[in-house]
Amino acid sequence: MIKTIGRHDPCPCGSGKKYKQCCLLKAPRRTLVHPRLLQDAYSFYKAERLDEAGALYQRILQIDPDNAEALHVRGLIADAQGQGDVALALIRRAVKIDPDTPHFHGSLGNVLRARYRLAEAIDCYRQALELKPDLAEAHNNLGSALKDLGQYDEAVESFRLALFHSRACAPVVYNNLLFLYGFRNLLYPERYLEQARDWERICVPDEDLQVARQRVFERAPLSGRRLRIGYVSGDFREHPVRYFVEQLFEHHDRSRVEVYAYSTLRHVDAVTERLRERVDRWMAATPRDSDDALRDQIDDDGIDVLIDLSGHTVHNRLGVFARRAAPVQAHYLGFFASTGLTEMDYWIGDEVMTPAVTDLYFSERVWRLPRASVSYAGRADAPPSNWRGAEDGNIRIGTFNNLIKITTQTIALWARILRALPEAVLLLKTRSLADSGNRHRILAAFAEHDIGADRIELDDAAETTEWAEHMAHYDRLDIALDPIGSWGGNTTTCDALWMGVPVITLLGDRACTRMTAAMLNALGHPEWIAQSEVDYVALTVRLARDVALRRQLRAEQRARMRQSPLCDARSLARALEEAYCAMFEQWQTRQLRRTH
Repeated sequence: MIKTIGRHDPCPCGSGKKYKQCCLLKAPRRTLVHPRLLQDAYSFYKAERLDEAGALYQRILQIDPDNAEALHVRGLIADAQGQGDVALALIRRAVKIDPDTPHFHGSLGNVLRARYRLAEAIDCYRQALELKPDLAEAHNNLGSALKDLGQYDEAVESFRLALFHSRACAPVVYNNLLFLYGFRNLLYPERYLEQARDWERICVPDEDLQVARQRVFERAPLSGRRLRIGYVSGDFREHPVRYFVEQLFEHHDRSRVEVYAYSTLRHVDAVTERLRERVDRWMAATPRDSDDALRDQIDDDGIDVLIDLSGHTVHNRLGVFARRAAPVQAHYLGFFASTGLTEMDYWIGDEVMTPAVTDLYFSERVWRLPRASVSYAGRADAPPSNWRGAEDGNIRIGTFNNLIKITTQTIALWARILRALPEAVLLLKTRSLADSGNRHRILAAFAEHDIGADRIELDDAAETTEWAEHMAHYDRLDIALDPIGSWGGNTTTCDALWMGVPVITLLGDRACTRMTAAMLNALGHPEWIAQSEVDYVALTVRLARDVALRRQLRAEQRARMRQSPLCDARSLARALEEAYCAMFEQWQTRQLRRTH
């Protein structure tokens, strides 16, 4: 498998250049790896057979230690296997050997961004774009890093440049754009809906949309058979969505429904295995499976009601829904706004999160469950609360939510609370604070409201590696504050409540700004839902001064939560099954009318 090649010989990579001129092999004389070995290694990598691919690339690097592409891909494999430091070292070496290859810089940026070294990641993406200004992937990733650093206008511009340079990446880039628009409340809801409707126009060919509208399904009536439900998600893994999905799968009535799960991410962990055991059929669908192929598979499976759990988030397969894979299609749980899809029939919410006044913000018909639309599985192995009020009377208010949720409106409101409570310190705990730029940005934003750095405690969660340890950190909080103007807390809200922390929220005008309110209402604490910013400040101050009440909450709240609708997964499963059956029966009624 090893031979030596001269610098004037033709390069075996097939470029047609001499070896010394080839973009991949630049050394004057070097040991050459057989092309078949390179091809096999890359084939295993593309098939996500990472252990086999890693072993082959290790062999390649033993033969040719300076093979930049092998170093690069071996680094990507290490990153996918959770070996971040190894990945950084390998890809940095690839960049040093071959600094003129744009995607090496882009990959290095991705590894750095995943570790919240955002300024370094941004430099990498910009280096890639200096080498190849029309590289859409680099523009998209630069937009994501700028978003994480709070530079939202610049992020939007980068996403738009990615769309300009490549329509092939449009689904991913437009998802990122919609996520940012909605998450940060950068558009009025009506304008956001217009943008969401444009997704299928930009990302799905017209002929496919026309075929979708004309699709005909043959499904037997429900009498004498079970309803067949399909759930589609890229988050059947260790992810906040699983806290809500796992118990739903466990409590579905198998005498009434069959449950199919279509996982759009091949990554498997312990959560994935548990979820797989809780469904009747499991299918792993990867990006290599076309939307048409996955749509046809779902149709062949005879799915009656297909549920999207992703919306415009990563690893979604909205293209399958746009091509109409089942008689009834609905979005549930995973996204905060309308999908905008013509073929998405329903958006499942509840009376608090999606009151009738919000209907005009959805292209789908809003289906309201008669109870809270989520249920939280409070884990029995959560540590007990060891909270003790500070002896000096000081208190900590704050949040463990993602930093992107902390809007300028939120900062202004929390500054008002800090002025009203001189004894209070604001605690923010989230991984994105590992970036020094983010820490400086947050402190500067509060300084504009005359709140000094001594009143702000920033925790990047770097040392919080275990779930129980993370939950124990809630003992540091006296009162949790829900961000306003963006997607409020979900799992974070429930975790805080489970640890006995009261949560104050402001009732907003859209689904994403009313989710915590729906949870608090289900828990039986509507008095923590503010109707105005003035009310929000007053509720927080009142709770801060009522130490006896907060001590009682720490002792009793978890038991109360267990008995509340917020933790009643069986009730939620029944409500969803009723909804799915009603949706399907309405579809059948419409079919009968069309045929008579």
